[in-house]
Amino acid sequence: MLNSGRPQGGSGEWEQPFWQQRSWVLSAGFLLVLLVLAGATMLSGGDGTPSDASDGGKPVPSADADADRDRGGRADTRPAGCRTDDSDQAKPTRAPKDFKWKANGTGLVPVSGTVGPLTFDGPVWSCFAHTPMGSVMAAHTITDHLSFSGWRQVVDRQVVPGAGRDALVASRAAAGDRPASGEADGGGYAGFTVLSYDKEKSTVMFVVRVPGKGSYGTASVTLRWLDGDWKLSPDADGTVYSGMSQISGTKGFVTWEA
Repeated sequence: MLNSGRPQGGSGEWEQPFWQQRSWVLSAGFLLVLLVLAGATMLSGGDGTPSDASDGGKPVPSADADADRDRGGRADTRPAGCRTDDSDQAKPTRAPKDFKWKANGTGLVPVSGTVGPLTFDGPVWSCFAHTPMGSVMAAHTITDHLSFSGWRQVVDRQVVPGAGRDALVASRAAAGDRPASGEADGGGYAGFTVLSYDKEKSTVMFVVRVPGKGSYGTASVTLRWLDGDWKLSPDADGTVYSGMSQISGTKGFVTWEA
């Protein structure tokens, strides 16, 4: 079974908020640092092999916002360039056919012309499909961008307002930016799964490679649909990640491999 809760075992550091852990960076590299520091924890694997998903549709822009409505009958007020085909509400069983890797800082982030991000405004990559797969793309993009300069713009525009965001700002302001050297991370995003989803909230679990270990690590984040896009929803104390553990393989997860 996938471990979606707080990790069991490991060092005391594993239990601390991410900003109190050594060498924290909100990206695939950050997850790898935590896994190495914590040592071996619970080994868990998924059960079952994902089945093929239906082909993803292309974005369907419209000149009339009232013509595009979600399942609740509300008008889609997103700008024309941000509207997507939101019909596929099924749990993803494969990556989008058109996904590609886009460089951000020292890492690579998955992007797609059908599910997002569709707009790129400096560090703020936004406009994601209002679907489970759209939330997956948002989870990777938003968390990764919190590591680098421009993080405050990302927090202001892509994190749900409230105590969690305030705590995240306070902790992030006390930490330095991660160098954008252009060199690739030692590991990288290997796969994902959607742990839970409805039209207002999604919990996504990442899978990242542990360099030189022949194993993988997991961590999950929560997002909410707010103001026409997916936004990161940290805990009240500013914690972004939960469910951190090591696993032996990617069985049961959707992988980014072709």
